[in-house]
Amino acid sequence: MLTKDIETIIAKELKVRPKQVAAAIELLDDGNTVPFIARYRKEATGSLEDEQLRQLEERLSYLRNLAKRQEEILGKIAEQGKLTDELRTAIEKTTKLQELEDLYLPYKQKKRTRAMMARERGLEPLANAMMLQAKTKGSALAEAAAFVDEEKGVKTAEDALAGARDIVAETTMEDAALRKKMRNRLWNMAILTTSLCEDAAEEDKQVLEMYAEYREPVHTLPSHRILAINRGEKKGALKVKLEIDHEENCRRIYNEIHRQPSIFDDCLRAAIEDGYKRLLLPALEREIRAQLTEEAEAQAIKVFGVNLRQLLLQAPLAGHTVMGLDPGYRNGCKMAVVDATGQVLDHGVLQVTQSDRAKEAAAKTVLASIKKNHVTLISIGNGTASYETEQFTAELIRENDLTDVHYIIANEAGASVYSASALAKEELPEYDVVIRGAVSIARRVQDPLAELVKIDPKAIGVGQYQHDVNQKELSQTLDATIESAVNHVGVDLNTASAALLKHIAGINSTIANNIVAYRNENGTFMSRRQLLKVPRLGPAAFTQCAGFLRIAGAKSPLDNTPVHPESYKLAEAILEKLGFDLQDLSDKDQLAMLAAKSKLVDITKLAKELDAGEPTVKDILDALVKPGRDPREDLPAPLTRQAIVKLSDIKPGTIMRGTVRNITDFGAFVDIGLHQDGLIHISELSKKRVKHPLDVLSIGDVLNVMVISIDEKRNRIGLSLKQVPKEAQIG
Repeated sequence: MLTKDIETIIAKELKVRPKQVAAAIELLDDGNTVPFIARYRKEATGSLEDEQLRQLEERLSYLRNLAKRQEEILGKIAEQGKLTDELRTAIEKTTKLQELEDLYLPYKQKKRTRAMMARERGLEPLANAMMLQAKTKGSALAEAAAFVDEEKGVKTAEDALAGARDIVAETTMEDAALRKKMRNRLWNMAILTTSLCEDAAEEDKQVLEMYAEYREPVHTLPSHRILAINRGEKKGALKVKLEIDHEENCRRIYNEIHRQPSIFDDCLRAAIEDGYKRLLLPALEREIRAQLTEEAEAQAIKVFGVNLRQLLLQAPLAGHTVMGLDPGYRNGCKMAVVDATGQVLDHGVLQVTQSDRAKEAAAKTVLASIKKNHVTLISIGNGTASYETEQFTAELIRENDLTDVHYIIANEAGASVYSASALAKEELPEYDVVIRGAVSIARRVQDPLAELVKIDPKAIGVGQYQHDVNQKELSQTLDATIESAVNHVGVDLNTASAALLKHIAGINSTIANNIVAYRNENGTFMSRRQLLKVPRLGPAAFTQCAGFLRIAGAKSPLDNTPVHPESYKLAEAILEKLGFDLQDLSDKDQLAMLAAKSKLVDITKLAKELDAGEPTVKDILDALVKPGRDPREDLPAPLTRQAIVKLSDIKPGTIMRGTVRNITDFGAFVDIGLHQDGLIHISELSKKRVKHPLDVLSIGDVLNVMVISIDEKRNRIGLSLKQVPKEAQIG
């Protein structure tokens, strides 16, 4: 495979046409971003979606690097004068880096090996004779005697045979076809076993109890188990090895290369056994462990990315004045009240876990703030002392008959990271670090996306083993996830923070800060075209970002839609065809009429009349019907409460309502109002086979679950979705 084959390979992998791939590659090479291509270049790419484009971009990079490596290897082998037509063809056909490196291995410059030293002593002809297996009369020692040369260090015939065996061992074990067969055999037949190290810490022994004496076929190991084993091994608490019938493997290799009986049969067997144990097996074990880890990390990163996207795209609880409570024992519960726009109205520190007198004082403070600031929602962080804080809040609501006030348990992961960040200091300079955390907890229920983008996604904690995977790849995936989510929703150009703006296609941190500075100096933006006055935001960046930025109350109603400025004339033409104009987009009655009429439009016919692409016409029509629409409006609202759930009131069989907080390969964690989230194991998700929990659930889903087990000692609650009676199911 060389560069010319890349489009075909990617098209086959993505199950799309090569023409689509070629168009996408050209657009990427021209500097266009994935969100822009996915949204505004559908005609060119055949409507490739965001995820497909990101896969394409990743594979393009891999295959181009592979092609570059092919050229390097071909050049190096040619320099040695060993490049045959057959070898060139084999190298050019490879589509995997591992296969390419296998082919290059015999020609690769290495440190001095036993085989190299044997060749230097003139033993290669003897090794060739051993490999050819042509000699059927005489003895191996007699043949080897001719190679005795004390000056070269070959003192006896036995020395000559030993050196020849070293050459045979290396040559055989470097054969690409053989390595591929044995690699596949180990993958399909080997058993990974683990055992606890005697000197492991007691804490590690408890955590890794299930791996004390564990066995599982390599090819069936799930990703979360691989990462758990790797963590245990890295800590020095687990011994890990691959088990397989090594004698059978050696027999298979012998039968692979043995052509006929010869005087070298025993030497050949000995060379194979030595090469297998000394050269091939250690290398393949490393490769397989590396492959297991790579695939496990890729799966963990993928799950983390999907979870993060779902968390970012949760429906905002807009319009509320929110009281954020950041629970704590020793340092008290931090409180901050923010209005519907996120501005801080009140703050303080409460003692809700201390004496009755302290709790009474805290209740008076909270009640006064609720009434003064017209608080309608209380957001409680789910960390330390969350349960006690929830008890306090529920009692306050009940005893004071606050029928218009509800509370919600918010995932506070990352709030402390944000509160100590330079961004938090810049946004909230007049508030102490502990109060900033409460502000974040309040704001994140008003607009999860706008608040969570301020936090390092690795600190949000929706996934598994995020600290054990490749951090560079994790960061790249999470950055892409945030970019995708932010551009999917779009942002208000006049209210968005620099932290949010920098994730818009075509905008980096510098430009984002320049936009905010320009806004502060010149007032609100009245049109998208004003962006071109922002320092360092040129025409190329404008093209990429403009469609994802919204301006409520702009001079042109189109500036508050996903319609790209390049398509404004087309949008006006579509409106004219339907009997409307731009001013109608600001009239509710006219919009309702437009929405009704748009449902009757023949998109194909309209696109043909306007000489435009069908996908673009459809997208524009959808945007015109609902200017300023937030796509998160269609999602279910987060679950709020007024009363606390007590563990003593729960027993197996109880049906409870909860919110999905996290999803892993083995199940989903659900907040059911207790201090500890319950776990729905993958086996309890459905009566049908579930390949992955993400196929059934999303973060933020509100659902009814059945409690099936309570282990107070281990602080574990088992839940089931499939056992919930049909009449009690949600969704």
